[in-house]
Amino acid sequence: MSTVTLSLHFLVVLSTISLFIHVSSSSIINPSKVKQISWKPRAFVYEGFLTELECDHLISLAKTELKRSAVADNLSGESKLSEVRTSSGMFISKGKDVIVSGIEDKISTWTFLPKENGEDMQMLRYEHGQKYDPHYDYFVDKVNIARGGHRMATVLMYLSDVTKGGETVFPVAEEPPRRRTPAKNDDFSECAKKGVAVKPRRGDALLFFSLHPDAVPDPNSLHAGCPVIEGEKWSATKWIHVDSFDKNVANSGNCTDQNESCERWANLGECTNNPEYMVGTAELPGYCRRSCKVC
Repeated sequence: MSTVTLSLHFLVVLSTISLFIHVSSSSIINPSKVKQISWKPRAFVYEGFLTELECDHLISLAKTELKRSAVADNLSGESKLSEVRTSSGMFISKGKDVIVSGIEDKISTWTFLPKENGEDMQMLRYEHGQKYDPHYDYFVDKVNIARGGHRMATVLMYLSDVTKGGETVFPVAEEPPRRRTPAKNDDFSECAKKGVAVKPRRGDALLFFSLHPDAVPDPNSLHAGCPVIEGEKWSATKWIHVDSFDKNVANSGNCTDQNESCERWANLGECTNNPEYMVGTAELPGYCRRSCKVC
């Protein structure tokens, strides 16, 4: 074996070891970096949850796949476009690579919730003026609850700093007494001053619970993404359900649609935006394989 070949082999091994060390060390949770921002709803910020490498990697995976974000209809559960939400986004499948898997491990360790209860990671980009009006992460329709039950917790990871705006605000949250101050932070936009707010900072993560400990929806979990005033906002969201999101509910394995809205969802681009639910995998087929033309 030549010296050049040996050198290349050594570099490959070294890179693999370095990546393994990074992923292993990144799953360690440091409680001292977590601060409570509200108890109603239960909400916490972990400062420096993601590394620079992890932030850059998630953005690189998403950049070429972004499409206009949609919302779920309250009655039918159907995904539709709305001025309530003006960002662009896409989904990164679970365990897509070693870095994504490491982030999912870290989320599970921090939240004490099983990985299998989580959805695919949703990537979002908010450009100037884009926002997400006040909404809940738990569902009111039967379609979305059928798989995994309600969303009980949300982990929102900030992948970029935002010069002005882009905060996550809880309009009806109760701030802990020890954190109450007479004046609002001047760094906050007017939108963020209308409740308990978190300023997006690269690497930080926000964890909040949409359900009370007894699994009853918490109306205090109402939240919004404030308009971006200066800069650009990148974020990654992991929604976690009360039950496994990986279980294939009443799936016969045939090439069929298991929801009457599948065709409409497919026309709206959900085969790409939400591939886990629509298409699935060989082990866990999705619910709209026929409309997505994958079989």
